[in-house]
Amino acid sequence: MKNKLLQKGIGIALSAAIALSGCSSIPASANGMAVREGDAASVTTVSSPTPAQLSPETLSEDEAAGLLFMREEEKLAHDVYMTLYAKWQVPIFQNIARSEQTHSDAVLGLLTRYGLADPTVGLGAGEFADPALQSLYNQLVAQGNESLDAALRVGAAIEEIDILDLEERLAQTNKADIVRVYNSLLAGSHNHLRAFVGTLEQQTGASYAPQYLAPAAYAAIMDGAAGQGNGRNDGGNGGQDGRNNGSRGRGNTQPARGHRGRP
Repeated sequence: MKNKLLQKGIGIALSAAIALSGCSSIPASANGMAVREGDAASVTTVSSPTPAQLSPETLSEDEAAGLLFMREEEKLAHDVYMTLYAKWQVPIFQNIARSEQTHSDAVLGLLTRYGLADPTVGLGAGEFADPALQSLYNQLVAQGNESLDAALRVGAAIEEIDILDLEERLAQTNKADIVRVYNSLLAGSHNHLRAFVGTLEQQTGASYAPQYLAPAAYAAIMDGAAGQGNGRNDGGNGGQDGRNNGSRGRGNTQPARGHRGRP
């Protein structure tokens, strides 16, 4: 998850051999999710670094801040989804939570490699070192508890924002190991977004419009054609970096902004 969850200026949350670690698949048929064939397979591939440790001084400030933030952001997605699964017992939340755990572990591998302290040590489910992420978690869970419709929209919103954050962090690094992990997470977020939208439509009959992505970028992802960088609309939209400004006023399913600062 430039961070869009709470405000435009939100904090965003390392080359040696790369090992692939498996991520729990999201079954294309689970709970009637409209997931294209092949989506689940691509979600299962997440790059994880080898244990060789490097000095944190080899990272830029933005790179280090990004890794720390992404570790907690992936945890937030996992914890929100598991909480919503406990509430609604809809398989998609548990399936994608498993994927988010693998994503978070891949970022942890990068933290270990570059000698950065894990910000989640000692924290339980729904607990975060970043006070703003703590507030965000509380807000998302409250929204998702209102109805299944609201819960699925919360899931889709988290994935939209994750896409934007990963694209911004990718633009801040040229380190092959970091790029590979971030690209794996980005592909997973594309698949997760499609899965949440498909489940919303099939479970509730409601339609979905992007809450943060530019309409064209959202459409490309839903068509399975989006590549790295397509989630942002840097050349227009009033400098809103791909956000769909028309979505601000849609009820309580969209996370509010304004609680976090850039790390």
